[in-house]
Amino acid sequence: MLLDDATLLERCRQGDDLAWEGLVRRFQGRVYSVACHYMRNAEEARDVAQEVFVRIYERLEAFHGDQTFLPWVLRLSRNICIDTLRRQKARPRATEADVDPTAQLASPARTPEEASAARSARDLLYRAMDRMSDADREILMLKEIQGLKVEEIALLLKVPTGTVKSRCNRARLDLAERVRRLDPSYGA
Repeated sequence: MLLDDATLLERCRQGDDLAWEGLVRRFQGRVYSVACHYMRNAEEARDVAQEVFVRIYERLEAFHGDQTFLPWVLRLSRNICIDTLRRQKARPRATEADVDPTAQLASPARTPEEASAARSARDLLYRAMDRMSDADREILMLKEIQGLKVEEIALLLKVPTGTVKSRCNRARLDLAERVRRLDPSYGA
């Protein structure tokens, strides 16, 4: 039986370990995805994701039912990533490793040719996104990858909904242009 977020949260507040495990399993992919987006390093993204869930556990009582849980989790994830990046700028590490956002995304049901084509298209998309501004990349990640509604993004970023809509539109156009520049034959 699949429980809704509110029921899971209530059971977590009551100390139900299985409910907590279910909550973590339900949101770990999204939290890790946000962390990868910001941290650009798989190991650091795992560390940040773990920190996010520690903070969620500590703040379960602070979450109010009048909010939607997913945007709250993503806002917390984003804030922890930004704080971590600020700390890293103050104390840079000796070496940095790039994250491969496409690792572990291939479907086992695809043929090798389909998997290769999908991987090539995904790589092209990520290369194009890497050349975008942080703000445009963030808005696309929240809207298109995380699937948040415009209103939820506006609350998360603390900007008007009209601003979110225009930034999304501009970012999509910018991404399409960058993809075309990287591979003129794509979409032809």
